[in-house]
Amino acid sequence: MWKLKIADGGNNPHIYSTNNFVGRQIWEFDPHYGTPEEQAEVEAARENYLKNRFQVRPSSDLLWRMQFLKEKRFKQTIRQVKVEDEEEITYEAATTAMRRAAHFFSALQASDGHWPGENAGPLFLLPPLVMSLYITRHLESVFPEEYRKEMLWFIYCHQNEDGGWGLHVEAHRNMYCTVLNYICMRILGEGPDGGKDNACSRGRKWILDHGGAVSIPTWGKAWLSLYLAYLIGQDANQCPQSFGFIPFSFLYDQAKMWCYFRLVYMPMSYLYGKMFVAPISPLILQLREELHTQPYNEINWKKVRHLCAKEDLYFPHLLIQDLVWDSIYIFTEPFLTRWPFNKLRKKALEIMMKHIHYEDENSRYINIACVEKVLCMLACWVEDPYGDYFKKHLARLPDYIWIGEDGIKMQTFGSQLWDTSLGLEALLACKLTDEIGPTLMKGHDYLNKSQVRDNPSDDFRSMYRHICKGSWTFSDRDQGWQVSDCTAEICLLLSVMPPEIVGGKIEPERLYDTINVLLSLQSKNGGISGWEPAGTSKWLELLNASELFEDVFIEQQYIECTASAIDALVLFKKLHPGHRKQEIETFIRKAVQYFENIQRPDGSWYGNWGICFTYATWFALRGLAAAGKTYHNCLAVRKAADFLLKLQIDDGGWGESYLSCLAKKFTPLEGNRSNLVQTAWTLMGLIHSGQAERDPTPLHRAAKLLINSQKENGDFPQQEIAGASLRTCMIHYSNYRNIYPLWALAEYRQRVPLP
Repeated sequence: MWKLKIADGGNNPHIYSTNNFVGRQIWEFDPHYGTPEEQAEVEAARENYLKNRFQVRPSSDLLWRMQFLKEKRFKQTIRQVKVEDEEEITYEAATTAMRRAAHFFSALQASDGHWPGENAGPLFLLPPLVMSLYITRHLESVFPEEYRKEMLWFIYCHQNEDGGWGLHVEAHRNMYCTVLNYICMRILGEGPDGGKDNACSRGRKWILDHGGAVSIPTWGKAWLSLYLAYLIGQDANQCPQSFGFIPFSFLYDQAKMWCYFRLVYMPMSYLYGKMFVAPISPLILQLREELHTQPYNEINWKKVRHLCAKEDLYFPHLLIQDLVWDSIYIFTEPFLTRWPFNKLRKKALEIMMKHIHYEDENSRYINIACVEKVLCMLACWVEDPYGDYFKKHLARLPDYIWIGEDGIKMQTFGSQLWDTSLGLEALLACKLTDEIGPTLMKGHDYLNKSQVRDNPSDDFRSMYRHICKGSWTFSDRDQGWQVSDCTAEICLLLSVMPPEIVGGKIEPERLYDTINVLLSLQSKNGGISGWEPAGTSKWLELLNASELFEDVFIEQQYIECTASAIDALVLFKKLHPGHRKQEIETFIRKAVQYFENIQRPDGSWYGNWGICFTYATWFALRGLAAAGKTYHNCLAVRKAADFLLKLQIDDGGWGESYLSCLAKKFTPLEGNRSNLVQTAWTLMGLIHSGQAERDPTPLHRAAKLLINSQKENGDFPQQEIAGASLRTCMIHYSNYRNIYPLWALAEYRQRVPLP
């Protein structure tokens, strides 16, 4: 039976930590753990998910929740409440529902003070990891049989009825993920016609019916070239177009690239520059024949270089981009393989490997995220298969593995600090310190220990890194990458948590470092970037070689980050009026102008990290309210409130499809049904707009839906996916279903008059 372990570094000599592994969450399989009844309960949860997976695709993340609730012997003792159709919500009813949710959520807190949870959803994350370990011959040692079984279960659970796999758990099928998951099943031991319910043959049929693997998008061609010698045969000129450009990326300022893509293309550059090709095996030879509509040796690779299946084509290449790739492929690449120009390639490889090692060391080999992790790990293996660099990478693989009732998936990189900061804000809003004081104390201790205390090592700016001293990351301190909204939310929390409960406030100098990070990330237009300063020319986005994602080549400004920063800085200015007052006031004024300038004509804002217009509009209204903007003195607030009110559904809720992110236009959920997390966002947004003073009826209707949807134990049901990224790639945050309804009920109870 699987068990979640907290803040555990194990005995591996190749792993190390800056804060004794606080925030780390790893799974282990123990055949002796759990009673027969508990094991049967887990198996029932797995089968129930499989049976209902096409109704609710994200997992309910039940395995660790079962473990924690049993270990803490949690039993809900507060009676359940329901509000009838014509009945008014009383203060007592709202309080009861809120307390039930708060006590349940508190029981899910880990021993080190954070809230564990799934942060996954994309279906292209796990296969490259499996492929890399297959190539390096470490698959079975890193992932014993029980792990491999759970990986297959995950792939089975998320195969669509037509045989394909989507970009994420709710997406339509595409070539990229169908090919990768098919290969993953074969590596994990399934035959060409094997797998649950003929998973392999059904997947292969979808691939062949849609043109075969030659129409996989650019990133897919990259993976297959690296792992399966798919395009690189005896003639290295058969490489994908993106690789032809990458060896030259060191000739321009890579700091202009968004950090995530920069750290994808660096190891890709290295692997291509080394002309790395996986050793040919019988399985690779079989896959070459299984994945195409014609014999492998008869494929004209030059004609399929730019081919992309229509199901994958979200961001088409412009003609000029294809001309760049082709020019480099035809005219430049041949020179780099010959003396004296091959000396230039050798120097480029040395520079890239220097950057890869720097990223590895400064992230304690966790790396910025999962795609980058796998590529950097493989690059280290290619450099030295027996070296310590590769061994340190292997030691951090458990940080990315997560297990739910739908099997083993690869996390994006974990959301421990983000989830914990939001969860603590929700609990603080309940004003139940006498009931949940120990929970708040543990949470405060976790946040305190998780602050990044130093900038990256040595001359970090020459390594394309920004300041991070005083910040917080998205996952844990060891990962080391500052994120503006996490930093702002936690700065806000540490400023308001009652010292008599949590045991003392954080030193002002540490908060000054935090403010320094936030101020450094504001752009000229007033918006706040996520990781590093933005402001690079937009034309560079034309170099985005990925057909799957949009607005990912350069750093952007984000509504959500900007709102979090305003909220934190307004409070900080009140508590520390003498510290950089004028800069902070200018920051807030410019940020408000940013909101007003990019608001859409319908009154909404586009969300980058949640679905989509409801998410961003809540954040914007929260930030504007913190800055003193109201329905009466701000047109943007009036337009936003009107936008939200028009979308309320008959049951009192709101529901928005992930398709809004792709279409950049509000799209309701199928059947015009509501979603509790989005209802909570919208309820809080309207409260921030002053709706309670104008007409509280829409707020009462939304609160009634939340109260009546609460489960017997205080939990809320898992519904549609709520997180987003890269326009097309949705992320499942399993704790959202607890955090946001709780937070909304707390705000409703506190700020809406009730009988």
